[in-house]
Amino acid sequence: MKRDFISLADLTREQFEHLFAFAARLKADRKDGWPHPFLAGKTLAMIFEKPSLRTRVTFEAGMVQLGGYAVYLSPQDIGMGSRESVADVARNLSRWVDLIMVRTFSHAVVLELARHATIPVINGLSDLLHPCQVLADCFTLLEQYGRLDGLKIAFVGDGNNVANSWINAASRLPFSFALACPPGYEPDADILARARQRGARVTITHSVEEAVRGADAVYTDVWVSMGQEQERARRREVFRPYQVNAAVMAMAKPRAFVMHCLPAHRGEEITDDVLDGPQSLVLEQAENRLHVQKAIMVWLLRQRRKSDMTPPEAAEPPRP
Repeated sequence: MKRDFISLADLTREQFEHLFAFAARLKADRKDGWPHPFLAGKTLAMIFEKPSLRTRVTFEAGMVQLGGYAVYLSPQDIGMGSRESVADVARNLSRWVDLIMVRTFSHAVVLELARHATIPVINGLSDLLHPCQVLADCFTLLEQYGRLDGLKIAFVGDGNNVANSWINAASRLPFSFALACPPGYEPDADILARARQRGARVTITHSVEEAVRGADAVYTDVWVSMGQEQERARRREVFRPYQVNAAVMAMAKPRAFVMHCLPAHRGEEITDDVLDGPQSLVLEQAENRLHVQKAIMVWLLRQRRKSDMTPPEAAEPPRP
């Protein structure tokens, strides 16, 4: 039975830890110059309905580093949903390639691709969820603190797809999550309810100080995402009190980290001095997209070969 990577809520605690351990191994291998051709001869189809720097480069470069190939498909290439149905795209790609990654607007497109494809589908981003980003963010914090247990993550801004994925992660991992957002911009109600049913420690507030007080990491994202351009003027006004700046960081723990999934609208959701300051992890987050997504792809395609997924401390790294 095939496995997809659609939502962090689908993972168990053990699977999170498994992916973190393997990402650490892949990162160490790359640093030490050892190849890791776990996916030699495999091909990834990358469907992009939204443009991207980090998602495209990390998936494409990651597949090449794993010994495989990546094919970029723009909206003009396939016209998914107009020129050709989502189901037909899924069924055709399943005959040619080994993996599908999709970065799109509607989450329903991700689900439909997964339903009709006979190969694994990865959610590279939808308007509802951004699981690859948040998995890499959790891995980044794990590197910095050596643990996730007991950490407090504060998110300041829109209850968007990134916030939804943080809530899903909080339903599986032992950290607390607090979101400060303007009224009317809360996260998805169903995702929040399911996470709380699973015991997630999630706080939703309109107070920046309440969310950030005692935080180990302060996270933000753009106020205006792709597809929301017509709301720009209104959103900039509504979110103005939710800017992450030096005064906001002073509310967190003294050495709290700053996180942003990028690209940043400098001077809007975050100030330059904070984004570029010594507490910023934004480049570490961006780098770790590469290593974590490589771990995801190997996990999806080589799930029956557990020796390929052995953590680094228990296995000899692959030799040239």
